[in-house]
Amino acid sequence: MKSQLEQLKQAAIDALKTVTDNESLERLRVEILGRKGKMAELMKQMATLADEERKLVGAAANEVKGAIEAAFAEKAEMAEGAERAERLSREWIDVTEPAIGVRSGIGNLHPVTQVREDLEDLFASMGFIVADGPELESEYFNFTALNIPPTHPARDMQDTFYIEGHPDMVMRTHTSPVQIRSMKKYGVPLRAIVPGRCFRNEATDVRHEHTFHQLEGVVIDKGITLSHMKGVLETVAKHLYGADTQIRLRPKFYPFVEPGVNGEVTCFLCKGVGCRLCKKSGWLEVFGAGMIHPNVLREGGVDPDVYSGFAFGFGLTRLVMLKYGIDDIRHLEGGDLRFLKQF
Repeated sequence: MKSQLEQLKQAAIDALKTVTDNESLERLRVEILGRKGKMAELMKQMATLADEERKLVGAAANEVKGAIEAAFAEKAEMAEGAERAERLSREWIDVTEPAIGVRSGIGNLHPVTQVREDLEDLFASMGFIVADGPELESEYFNFTALNIPPTHPARDMQDTFYIEGHPDMVMRTHTSPVQIRSMKKYGVPLRAIVPGRCFRNEATDVRHEHTFHQLEGVVIDKGITLSHMKGVLETVAKHLYGADTQIRLRPKFYPFVEPGVNGEVTCFLCKGVGCRLCKKSGWLEVFGAGMIHPNVLREGGVDPDVYSGFAFGFGLTRLVMLKYGIDDIRHLEGGDLRFLKQF
């Protein structure tokens, strides 16, 4: 009987070589492995064998059946692949072909993206790298490493999005965490900008939005002073608003810089005379800046006794609003194509 089993296995393998489609494969499977197939007929004959011989033949039968089933499975996989390839060749379309009967046009960049890329090009020409970091940030990088203690109001739940179940994780409230990440990753000297989205739990109105864009900058090296910072910021202001633009720096407290300044530029609309845009002051507030606090340098692995540096932050969203005369910040995140197509 063992020879009959081997003959059946060889016959099945030979028959599989001639099968070319799934329908023929299924007919052959039923003929050999079906309830009334050849394998089942041989198994019935085992009842007439003695106990010892039945055990030996049973083991051989299981081995043969397993080999036949594996051959069928391999053939089925090959047939399925061939059928899929044939179907794809029939259904192939050229996805690069222009749509027929559908109006199509070239899109344009979001105004925030346009201003961001313009500034990236400017800073790249001054030797800055463009760094990036996670929007879901740890409380350490977002606050602690930036000299913002747990008692600081910036950590208030009214201002910050905390993650439920993960009290040490927040949606970053500013791009400043990448300062620390860049120091740890690149070391010093360092010149980098960090454009990106930020999130705060704001009551939205024409001037406030829960999602907005910033552009952070950081320079660290030996002998860096406030005058270097002023020179960089003047270059940016003149690039954005014209060669006649002036800046003024007024003292302001930020926990991660010392000293800190509030940066204003002459109003590009009235040229400093005073108008509705600048609230008759002649100046527009566009950035905050200052010399990096020694504690922040230490957190980044930099010795403040050897190196110094400055950092600054532009509200990219505010720059866009000023550049294009947009009077409602919510337009920038609203996704209304009627608004976005203007740019």
